[in-house]
Order: sequence, then C-alpha cells, then structure tokens
Amino acid sequence: MNWEIIANQLLDFLKTEVKKAGFKSVVFGLSGGLDSALVAVLCKKAFGENALAIMMPSQFSSASSVEDAKILCEKFDIAYEIIPVSPMISSYLENMQDDKLRIGNFSARARMSVLYDISARQKSLVIGTSNKSELLLGYGTIFGDIACALNPIGEIYKSDEYAFAKYLDVPECILNKKPSADLYEGQNDEDELGFSYKQIDALAKKLVDEKKSRQELINLGFDKDMIDTIENKIKINAFKGKLPKIAKINWSKK
Repeated sequence: MNWEIIANQLLDFLKTEVKKAGFKSVVFGLSGGLDSALVAVLCKKAFGENALAIMMPSQFSSASSVEDAKILCEKFDIAYEIIPVSPMISSYLENMQDDKLRIGNFSARARMSVLYDISARQKSLVIGTSNKSELLLGYGTIFGDIACALNPIGEIYKSDEYAFAKYLDVPECILNKKPSADLYEGQNDEDELGFSYKQIDALAKKLVDEKKSRQELINLGFDKDMIDTIENKIKINAFKGKLPKIAKINWSKK
C-alpha cells in the first residue's frame, strides 16, 4: 500500500472540502489514541496553525490519554486545549446507575457537545476520527464520536492504520497501546467486540469490499459464529451512518 499517495489524497480532500464549505480552520478531538492521532497529523499538514486539537479527559479516562496526546502535539507542533468533561458527566452520573454503556455514550456526547461549541467559537469545521472498522460495526456513539462535518479516515480499516501511522511518524507510545475509546476505566475495544481488529478486518474486507457470500467465507476458513456476529453488527448498526429519515407527505392527497 502506497501511504504517500493515500496521505496526499486525504490532504487534498481536507483542503478542498473545508474550503468548499467556506471555512479556513478545523477542530478535532484528541484522545491519545491512534485514530485521532492520524487525524491530528493530517489536519496539521493540511491547515498548519489553523488546526486545533481538543483534549477532553473525564474521571474515567486513562492516565496516559492526555500525556500521549501532548507528546503528539509537541512532536508536530499542534495547537491544543484541554477541557475536562468530568463536571458535565458528574452532574448526570447518578441517573445512569453505573451502566457502563450509558456512561460511555453520555461521555462521547458530552465531548462532542464541547467540540461543536469550540467549533462555533473558532468558526471551524469539526473533523471526525472514526475508522472504517468502527463505522461498519457501528462501534461508536451516534451524535457522539461518530458526529463530524468531514472524516478523512473513514475508509481506512483499523488494522491498516498502524502502517499509515508509522508512515506519518506517530509516536510509539500511541502505536503500542491497546485500542480503546477511553470511555471508562479499563475499557478495551477488542474485548468488547469479542475479536481482534485483525480478525474483524480480514473478514470485513472479504464480506464488504469483495462481497463474498457466507458460504464463500466459510470455504475461506472464517468461523461461522464470527461471520454471523459481524454480519449482524453491520446490519443492526447501519442506521448510525445515515441521516435521520424524514417522512414523505403527499400534500395533494385528500
């Protein structure tokens, strides 16, 4: 895979679409994870000082999230602000009854509320940080981390991002950490999904990109239960990638 060509395509995409929308600057969340690190570096290359990273730690964030995000910003000279979302989450926490899924979703939406407010202050566009694996599986929060104006990495599978990150010279501390949305203490993407991203992406490339049938996938050696699980996740979460459906009205009908 020629990452130089891909990087140039994504930089052109960002510059063209932001200009087309009438903006000159961008803002994005930076978690200390791989996805947002890639977006941060691309935005810095595309917009220079007009790219702003926002770190939004909560009381559930890992200690390394802000530390690693700072290392990235210092290495690439990316402007950033730190805005803790802990007070927002704490004010509603007792209503969520220790439900990790609800806490995670609420945290993601709190962060996106902050990000869109900062985008209004800066007169900037919000850039998304969800990869193709997450978008296909619906592994994200609608109106939370999935929300954005533009997404430069939505066509890149998670397992392929590591090679891209090495090409972009992302720090090792980010490359070596386990994938996590950092929504609560100890949260791990692959544990929640039940499979590694390497396994998921290998199947998804055949199922989605090559449109292989279930039987063809079985013949290729993929586990039947895994095929069913991934197909089901893709199907039931497809609504997250669509705009709200608006009812059609026949005004002439009597």
